[in-house]
Amino acid sequence: MTQTLSPLELMSKLISFPTVSCDSNLPLIDWVEAYLNGHGITCHRFYDDKDGRLVEKAALFAHVGPEVEGGIVLSGHTDVVPVEGQPWDTDPWTVTEKDGKYFGRGTCDMKGFDGLAIWALVEAHKRGVKRPLQIALSFDEEVGCTGAPPMIERILQTLPKASTVIVGEPSMMQAVTGHKGGRGYLTHIKGFEVHSSILHTGVNAIMYGAKLIEWANDVNTANLAATPSDIAAPFFPPCTTAHVGMITGGTAHNITAKDCIFGMDFRVVPGEDPLMWRDRYIEKVREVEAMMQAVVPETRIEISEKFNVPPLVPEDGGEAETLVRQITGDNASHKVSYGTEAGQFQQRGYSAVICGPGDIAQAHQPNEFCTVAQFNAGHAFMEKLLERLA
Repeated sequence: MTQTLSPLELMSKLISFPTVSCDSNLPLIDWVEAYLNGHGITCHRFYDDKDGRLVEKAALFAHVGPEVEGGIVLSGHTDVVPVEGQPWDTDPWTVTEKDGKYFGRGTCDMKGFDGLAIWALVEAHKRGVKRPLQIALSFDEEVGCTGAPPMIERILQTLPKASTVIVGEPSMMQAVTGHKGGRGYLTHIKGFEVHSSILHTGVNAIMYGAKLIEWANDVNTANLAATPSDIAAPFFPPCTTAHVGMITGGTAHNITAKDCIFGMDFRVVPGEDPLMWRDRYIEKVREVEAMMQAVVPETRIEISEKFNVPPLVPEDGGEAETLVRQITGDNASHKVSYGTEAGQFQQRGYSAVICGPGDIAQAHQPNEFCTVAQFNAGHAFMEKLLERLA
């Protein structure tokens, strides 16, 4: 019989696996599957099947309780963001308790919740719940929630369909019922190299890319100054935003840049059409491209979609929201600007809500932490959930 680990021990084990999105998560998945199998729980995997993948990854899901529909899914992701270049005071891959906080990469986002979910699944199996409980652990959430949709499809083909999904992203254990959608577009400006002393005869991809980035600044300025719609008003900020977080390009300081590559990402409030923002961006891209081609005709700008994350739309009397509010006693309205896999579950017919320990302000930060109090609140939440399932 496999030893039963506490939620803290489970979180600590999960964090010991450095599952940065660019690396494989299979060692973690192997361990979780062996642990659950040791408690008599059958697990299922969905492997990343994208063409050309060099890094192997897998999602894991499982079901305990009666083989009927109408259960509850505890949803989390297994990948984390990098720690390179961040000034950590502790080992990011070891949970360190200090000053009432658990430090470590993923304590907040979101291996703390994953550990709690694994603990709850084992307990539900041991206690013999009357309503099913499922767990879904995805990959590639941090790079655009790209791993969840095929995983959800496989879950629907394999397990009795649950009715409710609790996505455990950090929400301070509050019931978050809405978040923005996300669309990301990889932008590759292909310029023409010349010596910078005669730059007017070449096309500097970086300098033309700057025109698109400045367009994003103008969009944000206009949107932040506008009166928000009723749907957008609860969000912070209460509008759609455009963002460029990474950029590469250029060969040397005295050569006009041949290439410039960046992602143009939109966080779109519910009620607005994300395709409208795509079309507005492409219109600007074609305008800049025409300027480039007036100098060197063979230059161009290529656009491809990186990710598409649907919003979580508030549900009128939603089952997931009702359940979480009953357990937590939280009756306030909460909307967030970050994206999650909740909207993807909602699109596939589940009632979805976000509720997990920790503060999103700590996610992705050096010295990431979840307070002990928040982690204990997550444990108490799982205990009350098990009581309801029984």
